[in-house]
Amino acid sequence: MKYTEVEYNELTKLVIKCAIEVHKELGPGLLESVYEICLIKLLREEGLDVKHQVKLPVYFRKEKLDKDFILDILVNNVLILEIKSIEDLQPIHEAQLMTYLKLSNKKLGLLINFNVELLKDGIRRRINGDLNN
Repeated sequence: MKYTEVEYNELTKLVIKCAIEVHKELGPGLLESVYEICLIKLLREEGLDVKHQVKLPVYFRKEKLDKDFILDILVNNVLILEIKSIEDLQPIHEAQLMTYLKLSNKKLGLLINFNVELLKDGIRRRINGDLNN
């Protein structure tokens, strides 16, 4: 299914709403895996198609190489979620998300760090190309 920018934005809002619910209930300081499994539960309750720990192979010149990345969460097969529970997000974490977006040919990703007082301070949205194409 091809998404429009408006549909991407609505999906993003719903995912962030669910992430905020998880953060309000659990607070900061837990392991990434706890936030991940709780977020997956809420996203599925919202009726979203959610896959987790999705293998992402690396291809170069049409050959599959001996390297796979693992996506934390893939929502509706269009939105990648990279979950963190760390002191501070660093440029390497954003590069990780952009790598996943480019290798998977997906347009939109969210980097969510749950180890913050206010979750809005721990969210980074990244776009690969144009959301309308």
